[in-house]
Amino acid sequence: MTTDLRKPDRRTLLMSTVLGIGALTLRPGAAFAAGQTVTLADIGVGDPNGDWSGYTNMTGNKVNVVSIGNGPSAVLNQLIAGGGRQTYDIINIVGGMQKPLVENKLIVPIDVSRLKNWQNNEYIASYFKPGSKGFDFIGYESKIYGVPTVLQGDSFAYLPEKTGGELNSYGALFDPKFRGYVALEDNYTTAGQKTALYLKSAGLAEIKDPADMSKQEIAKVVDFLIQKKKEGQFRVVWSSFEQAVNLLVNQEVYVMDCWEPMVFAAKAKGVNAVYAVPKEGYLLWAMAAYLVAGNRSPEKVEASYQLLDYMLSPEYGAMITNLRGYMTNPAAPEFAAKSGKFDAATAKKIEDIDAGVKRKFESGGTWQARWPTNIEAYEEQWQRFKAA
Repeated sequence: MTTDLRKPDRRTLLMSTVLGIGALTLRPGAAFAAGQTVTLADIGVGDPNGDWSGYTNMTGNKVNVVSIGNGPSAVLNQLIAGGGRQTYDIINIVGGMQKPLVENKLIVPIDVSRLKNWQNNEYIASYFKPGSKGFDFIGYESKIYGVPTVLQGDSFAYLPEKTGGELNSYGALFDPKFRGYVALEDNYTTAGQKTALYLKSAGLAEIKDPADMSKQEIAKVVDFLIQKKKEGQFRVVWSSFEQAVNLLVNQEVYVMDCWEPMVFAAKAKGVNAVYAVPKEGYLLWAMAAYLVAGNRSPEKVEASYQLLDYMLSPEYGAMITNLRGYMTNPAAPEFAAKSGKFDAATAKKIEDIDAGVKRKFESGGTWQARWPTNIEAYEEQWQRFKAA
C-alpha cells in the first residue's frame, strides 16, 4: 500500500470538487456494489441529519446509521461483546484508537488507493503526516487504519452575561467565583487532559506531556480535581450531548468543559454561549472512520469504500461543517459557495468555521490522547474522581 500525501494543485482541486465531479467518483467496475446498505456506527456528530442523498444517488447504496459510545473502553466493549463486528461495517469515532483495535483484530488497514478524495485533501497532507501527532490519530505501525473525517480543537464554553465577560483560561473551570456553576465531561481523555494542560501551564504541577501522563502525573491531576469537587466547584459531571446542551440552555452552569457543537446547539435555542479561546491552547483531535474486520462480500466492502470516499468529499464536508462546527475538507467552503446547495449566509458560515479551526491548530495545545500508555491508571484514577 502506498500513500500519496503530496499537496494538490489548488486550481485542479477546485475544478474537480466545486463543480461536483469530485464529490464521489466510482472506480471502473465499481457499479457492482449498487444495492448495498452500509451500517455506519457513529458517535452522534458524523450524520448529516440523515441526508445521505449524495452518496445514494451516486452509488445506489444506502446508509444505516446506528449510535456508538465514544469512550475508549465502550468502543471495545461494543465491538467485542456487543456484536459490533457482526453489525457494523464502519465505525466513525474520535481517532487514536488504533492500537487496541488492531491488537484485537477489530479493524483492517485502509487501502487509500481506493479513495479518490484522499489524494485531493491537503488537510490530510498537512495534519496527518507519518511521524506526526496527527498520524497517531489514523495510523499504527506505519499502516493507515482510519479515514480522518473531521478536525477540531476543543476548549470550554461559558455564558458571558453570567461570568461578567470574556474567559480565556481553563482556570475558569476551577475559579471559586463560579463554584457550583461548573460542569465537566465524564471523560479523562477530555476533562482530565484539559486539567493537566492547565496545571502544567500554570506551574501548579510538574507534567511532562499532558497527552501521555505517567501514573504519578495522572494521580496528581485527579488529586486536584477531587479537592475541587469536595469544595463544591462542580455542579455535575455530564455524560451525554443532550445533557450538556440543556445545562447551558437552562443556565444551570456558567462555565462548562464541552464540545463546540454544544455551543452551536445552545445558540440555536437563543442562548448566548461562547466557546473560549484559551491561552493554554486547545485539545486537538480528529474523527476517524475505521473499516470493521469481518467476513463481508466484495460488494459490501466496495460500498463501504464508496462511503468512506463520500465522507472525504466537499459535499459531505460542507454539510458537517455547517451542522457541527468542525473543519472537514479543504474544498468544503468553495463547494458551499458555488454548488447551489447552500445560501450565501450559510456558505459564509462554513467558510468562517473552516478558518476558525485552522487558527486553533495554528495556536496549538495538546493532541487528545485516546489510548495513553498508562490507560489502566487513567481509568482507575478517573473512577476515584467520580467516587469521591
